[in-house]
Amino acid sequence: MPNDPEDLSRLFREINDGSSDVAERLFSAVYQELRRLSHGLLSREPPAQPFQTTELVHEAYLRLSAGREIRFESRAHFFGIAAEAMRRILIEDARRRRTAKRGGQKRRVPLGEGDLIVEADVDLLALDEALEELERLDSRTAQVVKYRFFLGLTVEETAQLLEVSPRTVKTDWQFAKAWIKERLSRGDSQ
Repeated sequence: MPNDPEDLSRLFREINDGSSDVAERLFSAVYQELRRLSHGLLSREPPAQPFQTTELVHEAYLRLSAGREIRFESRAHFFGIAAEAMRRILIEDARRRRTAKRGGQKRRVPLGEGDLIVEADVDLLALDEALEELERLDSRTAQVVKYRFFLGLTVEETAQLLEVSPRTVKTDWQFAKAWIKERLSRGDSQ
């Protein structure tokens, strides 16, 4: 994780206090980490997806700075919002393409050994629906999935962002993998 947490905390306070030039400094301070997160997310996407690492980071930045006031409570909160913005961009793109093709070719995301373990490829939109359902049941566990699967963070990085122990992250991750696998297989049979 980049940068001194005190520096980021100061930037968050300045943004929350309404300082106008802080957004650029914050973006500059976290840019490399956002690129790393974006790269991790895109590495799980099919090769034909339309975004490159930098484009996804910039699109997420535009969404984060698009006129609505977001108060960043902490480093974890900021990266959580940024991760969600990136994920939403990819989900919206998948929905647009599916609509354009009238259900033709769904985007698929392989869930291999290092990720959620599922027998076959999983449709990104089905995974998003399962994740939204998990979010309603257990928001922290859903955050673990977003950080571990979509952004490729380690257990330790996820624990740091969520301010929980690595053991808690491991437990949540194991539960999430089993729950999502069951939910996706149930969805396939319906």
